[in-house]
Amino acid sequence: MDHELVLEGKTFLDHTFQQCCIGIDQGKITKIKKILKGDRHHRFSREILLPAGIDVHVHFRDPGMTNKESFLSGSVAAAFGGISCVFDMPNTHPTTIAPKLISDKQRIATQKSIVDFGLYAGITKESLLKTDDILKIASMSHGFKIFLGETTNSLTLPPDYLVEVLRRIRPTRKPTFIHAEDNMCLFKHKIREQNLYDHHTARPPECEIKAIEKVISAAKQVETAVHICHVSSSSALNALKDRPRCMSYGITPHHSLLHNEMDNVPSSWLKVNPPLRSKTDQKTMFETVRRGDVSLLESDHAPHSRKEKETDFSDAPCGIPGVETMYPLYLALAEKQQIPYRRVVSLLCENPSQLLHVSKGFISEGYDADIIVIDRKNIVKIQNENLHSKSDCSPYEGFSALFPSMVFIRGNKTIEENEQKVSKGYGSMVPLNKSEFLTED
Repeated sequence: MDHELVLEGKTFLDHTFQQCCIGIDQGKITKIKKILKGDRHHRFSREILLPAGIDVHVHFRDPGMTNKESFLSGSVAAAFGGISCVFDMPNTHPTTIAPKLISDKQRIATQKSIVDFGLYAGITKESLLKTDDILKIASMSHGFKIFLGETTNSLTLPPDYLVEVLRRIRPTRKPTFIHAEDNMCLFKHKIREQNLYDHHTARPPECEIKAIEKVISAAKQVETAVHICHVSSSSALNALKDRPRCMSYGITPHHSLLHNEMDNVPSSWLKVNPPLRSKTDQKTMFETVRRGDVSLLESDHAPHSRKEKETDFSDAPCGIPGVETMYPLYLALAEKQQIPYRRVVSLLCENPSQLLHVSKGFISEGYDADIIVIDRKNIVKIQNENLHSKSDCSPYEGFSALFPSMVFIRGNKTIEENEQKVSKGYGSMVPLNKSEFLTED
């Protein structure tokens, strides 16, 4: 039988590169063989084919802060960076903590996004009073987000409520993502900050460790899927060695590639929560990624305008853009043999797919045909003027990157040779896990 589309080339299958044909029908991979026929046939002789990436952690600022980013601009940036699916955090304005607010954000994303997407719901102390709301928002979202420490437009949850909140969430079978900085610890260390070292001092690893230890204790009691976001320090990694099997954690490109001793970009561009740490910490984080001892890579794409970031350091907002550069940065490192290709695909495609139960992240029969085409010789230097986020202050300017020359999302050509090929609204919300709720023990 002829397929609607066939992609032929050196393809990443079962953790190795193999020459094959990928048959695609109605947006799904339907057959993988040495030879296939298709109504349309793309043969790639020098490029490689990889699964498109999944970014489990973005802040697209929509609604309420679209001067910084929107679902359109953020999704375009994601697509150019080889990311076919993003999951948006709830600290927008208003925060997505109720059914109507989640519904409103879904409508906005559906109208604007060119990549597929998922949404998280925020959990606050007040959520405990509304168990029905937790069940309702679970049926509308892909997971929950808890902030244990204050950060951009977030609502914090006192850690004393963690066990009860996780108990309420557990029957929904949805993962809980946690910003792990202890708020009381942050308050104790608060100072007026003038530079990156001050920011590190004001939000020290001690606060991260305190939060992680409380999450570990709660997760051991409740045994539900919990993910610690953006781990930043060697000491936090040590604390995580005691985590239960139900806990995962992520590392960002900025914590594994940048450090607080850098002086080649404005220091405010590097201001982020949790803070960048020392060069020694950064090397440890990168080595953890290289070995694959972390669950996944997540961008924590948190854009602000250049005007906002280039104010006085103490007033500059926290956040680094990264959805467009994450996959290309690590592909360039893979091509330079500083990290295995299989590790990059595992941390950016396969593991996120499994954590969030989405039919993406693998070039395998039955999965969405989300595939990127890479010309391995086309390593370039990142330039802010060539990126697509509204935030034009990426600290990765000058870093080597390997951007895709072509991106397919659900079998449709989305990006080709630096041109966007689909209109806004092409992206759709990925299906929700409709599993029956767990019965309480």
